[in-house]
Amino acid sequence: MVALDEGAPVPRDAHRFSGLAFMGGPMSANDPLPWIAPALELIRDAVRKDLPVLGHCLGGQLMARAFGGTVRANPVREIGWGEVRVADNALAREWLGELQGFESFHWHGETFSIPPGGTRVLESTHCANQAFALGKHFGMQCHVEMTEELVRLWLRGGAGEIRDAADSPGVQKPEEIQRNLESRLDALHAVADRVYDRWTERLARG
Repeated sequence: MVALDEGAPVPRDAHRFSGLAFMGGPMSANDPLPWIAPALELIRDAVRKDLPVLGHCLGGQLMARAFGGTVRANPVREIGWGEVRVADNALAREWLGELQGFESFHWHGETFSIPPGGTRVLESTHCANQAFALGKHFGMQCHVEMTEELVRLWLRGGAGEIRDAADSPGVQKPEEIQRNLESRLDALHAVADRVYDRWTERLARG
C-alpha cells in the first residue's frame, strides 16, 4: 500500500510489482497535485511492461487520463446505491460473464471518457462510462470494493457533501444508503470477486 495522498513517493518502476491497483479519493484526477503526473507515468510504465492495472473511481479516472482519455464533470453527481448495466459486447462478457447488471455503490461528481483502444463494459442512467477494459487493464467509476466500515466512514465524513448535493437525482439520503446494507454489500462483493478473479489471473508471476 502506497499512501500517495499522505506524501509517500510514487514508485518509479512498475516492474517492482505484479500489478497495480489504484483506489479512490476525494481529489480530482485533474488537480495540480505533485503525485498526479508521476502516478500517470507509473500507469503507463506498467502498460509498457505488460503488468495489469486496476482502478476504482479516482483510480479509474487516472487510468483513463494515462491512456489518453479525459476527466470532466459528470452531468449528475452520484452518492449512494445505483444500478449499473453490463454492456453488450464480448469484452464485457469476458470480464463479467453472463451478468446483466448489478447494484453498485457510487460517490463521484466527475467521470472519464473511454480512452483510445478501450471498451466500455459498464454503464448507468446517470453515468455513461461506469467501467472500461483495455486488454488486461480494468478501470471503474463505480465502487465495488466497499465494506460496511467504509460506507459508514464516508457518510460521516461526507455529510456536508450529501446535504449540498441533495437536489441531484443521483444522491441518496444517508438512511437510504444504509438500508439493507449488509445484503447489498454481500451482493456487491460477489461482483467484486468476479472482477478481481479475472484481473488477478493476469498478474505477473515470479
